[in-house]
Amino acid sequence: MANKISIRFYKDREVRAIWSEELNKWFFSIVDIVAAITDSPRPRVYWGTVKSRQKTQYGELYSKCIQLKLVSADGKRYATDCFAQEDITDVVKTLPAKNTTAFLDWFTFSDNSIDGQSRKKAYTFWESSIIADEEIGTVKALQKIHAYIFGGLYDFAGQIRTKTIWKDGTLFCRAEYLKESLAHIEQMPENTFDEIVDKYVEMNIAHPFMEGNGRSTRIWLDMIFKRSLKKCVDWSMVDKKKYLRAMHASTTDSKYIKALLEPALTDQINDRELFMKGIDYSYYYEQEE
Repeated sequence: MANKISIRFYKDREVRAIWSEELNKWFFSIVDIVAAITDSPRPRVYWGTVKSRQKTQYGELYSKCIQLKLVSADGKRYATDCFAQEDITDVVKTLPAKNTTAFLDWFTFSDNSIDGQSRKKAYTFWESSIIADEEIGTVKALQKIHAYIFGGLYDFAGQIRTKTIWKDGTLFCRAEYLKESLAHIEQMPENTFDEIVDKYVEMNIAHPFMEGNGRSTRIWLDMIFKRSLKKCVDWSMVDKKKYLRAMHASTTDSKYIKALLEPALTDQINDRELFMKGIDYSYYYEQEE
């Protein structure tokens, strides 16, 4: 019935979702939502109690609950109560929890924001064939990735920036030197793990776009890994805070990001679900605390 898996993050809490090809819509785990807004140590029990108490009052709404198999922390799939995306708002309003308003603000905004819209487009990158093998690792390939994800959302999608930018106190490559810097990065070797990560780090320092660099370059990095090493990164194994610290440190020393990424490499390069999960984590890294 369903084959696309997604993980959204609400205040560092996973909210699993699954796409139904048959019904053409997303379904969300209500147990994950209960855990996110109640902090209950036993969210499944909490939800079971609420459901049994409120089924009579909200019978028509609660009858829309269906069970879908979602991957749990132990790697196994378990039948989980889920509601369609358009029903989540009404269901959450029935829950006796003080954080429902904050959750709904996040939930309803996340899919309509640029991040929400671009993430939907990023999911479909798996089926695209816009980048030829010989283009992998080039600036042109990175521009194509950026244009694919952010096309129609940013007027500069796929365009190399012409302004100098800063972020969190870090000055990225000055605009007047960017073209020369990108030409140098493009020629960097990508035959070994160390070479590939060094190239990735240099591209991050260059920061060729006004916005959306991290989300684009992580896809770019995985494409290089796949072609050169027949590996890719399982981003769910890369802790957000450690990743951000390592990338910040990589401007002077790349050993920390290498130590973080190497154990996360996997040979599951044809696993579509792993790619989808990677997109979710990539967007999670960009969320402000």
